[in-house]
Amino acid sequence: MAPLTGSEYFPPADRDALAALVADARAGRGGAAVVRGEAGIGKTTLLRHVTDGLPDVRLLRVNGAEFEAEFAYAAVHQLTRPLHDRIERLPATQRDDLSVALGLRDGGTPSRFAVGLALLGLLADAAAERPVVCVVDDAQWLDRASAQVLAFVARRVVDDPVALVFGLRDPHAVAELAGLTELTLSRLPDRTARQLLAAGLPGPLDEQVRERILAEARGNPLALLELPRRLGPAGLAGGFGLPTPVSPANRIEQSYQERAARLSPGARTLLLVAAAEPLGDPALLWRAADLLGVGPDAGPEAETSELIELGGQSRFRHPLVRSAVYTAASPAERRRVHGALAEATDPVTAPDRRSWHRAQAASRPDADVAADLLRSAERARRRGGAAAEAAFLEQAAALTADPRLRAERSLAAARAALEAGSFENAVALVEAAERGPIDTAGRVEAELLRGRAAFFRDGAADAVGHLIRAAELDPGRARLHLLDALQAGLVVGRASLAARDALAAARRAPAAAGEPTTADHLLDALVGYLDGELAAIPRLLALMSDVDDPHLARRLSLTALLAVELWDIALEDRLATRAVDAARADGALMILPVGLWMRAMAAVQRGDLLGASALNSEADGIAEVTGVPPHWYGRLFAAALRGAPAEAGPLFDRVLAESHARRKGMLTATTHAAAAFCANGLADHRAALGSARLALAEGDLSTSSLALPELVEAAVRCGEDGLAREAFARLSEHASAAGTDWALGVRATLAALLSDRPEALHAEAVTRLDAAGTRVWHGRALLHRGAWLRRDGRRQEAREALRAAHELFTAMGAEGFAERARAELAATGEQPRPPAALGAVELLTGQELNIARLVATGATSREVADRLFLSPRTIDAHLRSVFKKLDITSRRQLPDALGRTA
Repeated sequence: MAPLTGSEYFPPADRDALAALVADARAGRGGAAVVRGEAGIGKTTLLRHVTDGLPDVRLLRVNGAEFEAEFAYAAVHQLTRPLHDRIERLPATQRDDLSVALGLRDGGTPSRFAVGLALLGLLADAAAERPVVCVVDDAQWLDRASAQVLAFVARRVVDDPVALVFGLRDPHAVAELAGLTELTLSRLPDRTARQLLAAGLPGPLDEQVRERILAEARGNPLALLELPRRLGPAGLAGGFGLPTPVSPANRIEQSYQERAARLSPGARTLLLVAAAEPLGDPALLWRAADLLGVGPDAGPEAETSELIELGGQSRFRHPLVRSAVYTAASPAERRRVHGALAEATDPVTAPDRRSWHRAQAASRPDADVAADLLRSAERARRRGGAAAEAAFLEQAAALTADPRLRAERSLAAARAALEAGSFENAVALVEAAERGPIDTAGRVEAELLRGRAAFFRDGAADAVGHLIRAAELDPGRARLHLLDALQAGLVVGRASLAARDALAAARRAPAAAGEPTTADHLLDALVGYLDGELAAIPRLLALMSDVDDPHLARRLSLTALLAVELWDIALEDRLATRAVDAARADGALMILPVGLWMRAMAAVQRGDLLGASALNSEADGIAEVTGVPPHWYGRLFAAALRGAPAEAGPLFDRVLAESHARRKGMLTATTHAAAAFCANGLADHRAALGSARLALAEGDLSTSSLALPELVEAAVRCGEDGLAREAFARLSEHASAAGTDWALGVRATLAALLSDRPEALHAEAVTRLDAAGTRVWHGRALLHRGAWLRRDGRRQEAREALRAAHELFTAMGAEGFAERARAELAATGEQPRPPAALGAVELLTGQELNIARLVATGATSREVADRLFLSPRTIDAHLRSVFKKLDITSRRQLPDALGRTA
């Protein structure tokens, strides 16, 4: 049995997959992968095997460190240190934001996306000279800001010669890396484990000891190499019994700790200094070591132990060595080392690291250190590092003796943690604040923070209780809190306990203090509407007409839902557009994808499936980085409009399963409404009737306009006249109160289906729905009118209406409705022209269409890249595909090509 030399024990598929990633980068194609496995399984060795020794590749490497997780952009700073001289070559906004994020200059709070684009540009600039391979090991310890921008880049390097490889230790998860290609390293099979063990031994091994080591290592490569070191010559000779089994990772750490314990005190101290300062800066390491009285012989001794490499940058033999050394030290030893590092750290060039080390060195509350941490928190906030800001504030609170001040700082830390998306930590910090004396204002903020954390964690139902309690504690702003409680409850579902509690509390709301605001009027009108007052509809529409009102802008979910519920497609689009524009200007990247998804829903209602696809594509690209959960509404109705059962059915099933699991009654109702719309388009009216009934069962917002019309048509087609007339009476009252062309046009359409003399109603419907810009309902009105004219024996008029309907539906890609129009047209004796071949624009992907439309306005590749958070090289790659599909050769031809083929 041939011994293994090291890398051969990895399965060929794993080696080949990573080698292919690097080879692609060398060939000009970017990519990313996550190598996952338990501690010691060989992630670091595999990464080195694939990436080391490549002469034509620039290798950038960074190791995540648990102690670095509190420093915003710490990993990005280390990774890009060799490229800092290139930062000045970036576009001004990206250059400034990246420089501020890395602490290289002062400035306003940088945009997370601008930093991501700057990093992408920096790597692409370096890759123009030779391919770049970035190795990020121990990614579970990345600081949050670095994890977000590295994940952002990883998803956007497909057209650049850049590869990113992340090593991730099980059982940890990094949400930002979810969805990237994963390689999971498994434990070695018995035969390979025996080969590796034999390769690492200097001589023969007692059979009993060999079997015991194999049993303890359980196929973990590093354990197979480290356990024999732990036994020593005597143990390897035979008769050695290992202690009670523990996990291989713990065994490995114990082995490292025992090897470190055999060193002199000076060498052990040097290892602890290196473990406590992950930068690996040799000058800083030795300055601190000198302060601790470490002699010059400690360095060679530490290197001889094969635990660390010293030189240009100190590097531990394996990431587990760092944690083993640090955890083995006593708290007093760690404080002593951090104190030396704080003294050795330059307070001008590295003030945050100095304050962090000072905090770790403190054994009791210290007002001076806490003040230092507050300054670091402010610097982190200006750099856009909310997670780091929260960590500094949390430490400052812990070192604050005054309990009231400690509680205030804990609440401030909770605010920052919430902004960073660390919802669990935010709640824990609120709990810490509540253990101290906090005044009423503090208790209100605590409830609001709990409510926001619950809402963002997809727990809108839990948020309602906290918002109601905040209202009870804060009478002056109670109405604002109750409006937010109503929004949260209605998002869960109209019939939910949360919505009922919110409505009951809103009914008890105190009168507005002073001059009523838009929020005050909106609360009163909304409560009236939810209590069945149709007179509240015009009041709500009037209130929401000023889309720039900040009270509306802060409640996008509520106002967008109401715009659909109250039949105003133009208002829905204006609200969503305003939200998108404001989010772009303010850098509110949690709101931006939501606004884009809502614009996509409005596009579907206008029958613009291409536009909806482009908007969804842009929103998805942002959401995958920010972690915003998807909004399904636009996708549901786009699939329903296309009328392809193979696409729509699985999507409806998937979203229904998700909505039931998340207890989202409103999402369930919306899915049933989309299914009813789809079924009516396919002329499966019995299925449409069932889905519409389910959609309307709980009275959720948006179903009055989206599901009630489907119920009326389905009931008419199924011969259930009583149900149809009852549903139409409800719809007629609601539509009359709204008074929009969309509402009155749909009412006229459905009234015609129930009338013995429908001609005037059909004409009204066609006119109003054309004016409303709702191409889908305009086409449906033409279809119903043409079908009635055919039955009335007026074939020529019928053909005109049906031909127009067929052309409309075919143009928008509504296959089901188009087939209904074709069948009706054929029944008049006219054979419809076959659908035109798929237009060139229809062949574009959502991303390509977005890029083409922006470039057609005269935007440069760089400008489009900034808008869509991509690299200019990716924009150019997409443009080449666009030119090929549109059969054009230059950007100047784009406006005509898009107009000619759209």
